[in-house]
Amino acid sequence: MEKQQQWHLWYFVAAFLALLAFQSWMSTASVTERIPYSTFLEHLEADRIAQLTVRSEQIQGRYRDPIDGNTHFITNIVPGELTERLERSTAEFDGTVENTIFTMILSWLLPIALILFVWFYVFRRFAERQGMGGMMNVGKSKAKIYVEKDTGVTFDDVAGVDEAKSELKEIVDFLREPEKFGRLGARIPKGILLTGPPGTGKTLFARAIAGEAGVTFFSISGSEFVEMFVGVGAARVRDLFEQARKAAPCIIFIDELDALGKRRSIGGFGGGHDEKEQTLNQLLAELDGFDPRDGIVLLAATNRPEILDPALMRAGRFDRQVVVDRPDKRGRAAILKVHLRKVQVDPDLDVDAVAGLTPGFTGAELANLVNEAAIRATRRQGDHITMEDITEALERVVAGMERKGRLLNPKERETVAWHEMGHALAAATLPGADPVHKVSIIPRTIGALGYTLTRPTEDRFLITRAELENRMVMLLAGRAAEQIAMGEISTGAADDLVRATDIARQIVTRFGMHEGLGQAVLEQERGGYLGEDKLSFSPRDHSEATAREVDLAVREMLAAAYERALELLRKRHDDLEAGTRLLMERETITPDDFPPLRPARPEPDRATA
Repeated sequence: MEKQQQWHLWYFVAAFLALLAFQSWMSTASVTERIPYSTFLEHLEADRIAQLTVRSEQIQGRYRDPIDGNTHFITNIVPGELTERLERSTAEFDGTVENTIFTMILSWLLPIALILFVWFYVFRRFAERQGMGGMMNVGKSKAKIYVEKDTGVTFDDVAGVDEAKSELKEIVDFLREPEKFGRLGARIPKGILLTGPPGTGKTLFARAIAGEAGVTFFSISGSEFVEMFVGVGAARVRDLFEQARKAAPCIIFIDELDALGKRRSIGGFGGGHDEKEQTLNQLLAELDGFDPRDGIVLLAATNRPEILDPALMRAGRFDRQVVVDRPDKRGRAAILKVHLRKVQVDPDLDVDAVAGLTPGFTGAELANLVNEAAIRATRRQGDHITMEDITEALERVVAGMERKGRLLNPKERETVAWHEMGHALAAATLPGADPVHKVSIIPRTIGALGYTLTRPTEDRFLITRAELENRMVMLLAGRAAEQIAMGEISTGAADDLVRATDIARQIVTRFGMHEGLGQAVLEQERGGYLGEDKLSFSPRDHSEATAREVDLAVREMLAAAYERALELLRKRHDDLEAGTRLLMERETITPDDFPPLRPARPEPDRATA
């Protein structure tokens, strides 16, 4: 804001000077005229000139009385007997000596100085906008320094990951009482790497450690070290650690470490590789060069630990890795309580039920869910957030907004209703399937023309082959319902087919659950916390003959699952037809509206379209 006001002040000064110059020119132009030398001689002979000044090339003067509204004149000198004429006249005259060398130098230096001033001023503003901070500050660290009162975060604000919290509490104890750890010769880890999926609270953890310990907190992103100039990143690393040594005890937090510490390539072709590798080498040298007993703790966070350089991960640099994973049901309930403290909530709201509806959600996603529920409650002018607001917000997050403006023709609407009821009845019938929470044929913005929302009763970590096959049956039951009721199939099962095929292929290639192909892993799992990279090349570890066997096994499992879905729905044809008619009438139904959707036994959550 201060820079912007200064910039506006310069505009005002320039405009004011321009106005003064314009007024001076206008006033001069209105009273001064350029006349021929002959006319000047006539005025001189007629005694119309009161005063004049003779220069080397020009004569400037003032009339006794204005002539044609002009009081001053200017004319060029023509060599002749001017002195004798002046002596015969009554006009006052004088001469001036012009310093031509000084004038020439000044005429050259002033424009050059003005151009250089404007150039450096503009370049400095451009450099600041590009993050270079001027040529003299290009190697300075851009770390944002927080102290305890600025972070405003403690361990009370971090919930759902108790194991990670207990490990990181040791860091706080060390920063508060360093002599306690030195009693038996132990030293605190030099570096702690926080890994985990996006949104699980890695950055929040780092700020909470600084808030608990009450020490200076240096925070910087890994991408801010790397610039267009080679050597700048290394200089910034040096500057950051120099600042930290002066401010010890302190915490250095590098977010998105993978931008800085990516695995070095062999035989790089220069360019950006040189700058990144120099920056990484400097970071490695700094990690070796500081003593943790000085009270400096290095924290870093990344979503992609699998691509970090091995030299960065060795013992003595990042000694400890702390996984901040997706919370379980109890952890989700604790996180929800933290976020629900900040909004008005119905006292009867069951937090454990909300946690059960959100398996796989991270802390950031739960915060977004609470915010969406608060927005919906505000929109309906409610006094507090209810379970209905939470459910609507969950559907918005999972399936998108309702698109009631998208009108389906009667045949398409009926096809969607049969399809979704097929999913729902299969989920209610198959043992171990997730219980149905809601079925809807209202189109959503994520592309679904309808959806079946199922929810778990507990977190699952192991799945049997029978349960995987039941999931395939449930996914294919939508198309099976279309086949039974309409006599034909539609493109509405495209996403179901993708997910069913993926399950079948993993059964065969990753889990070793197919009798014909044996206990062998034929495809390695790719991707880390950010998911599988679809563009990466994965070498095949088996022959063409084995690849054909895999394809045949996948096709066989999909065909068997589809036949099971047809058989299941034919047995429950009356429920399928009654449920479809009710769904077309109400557009959204729950097991309370249609009891056949209640399962014999409950279990996980997913939206199937």
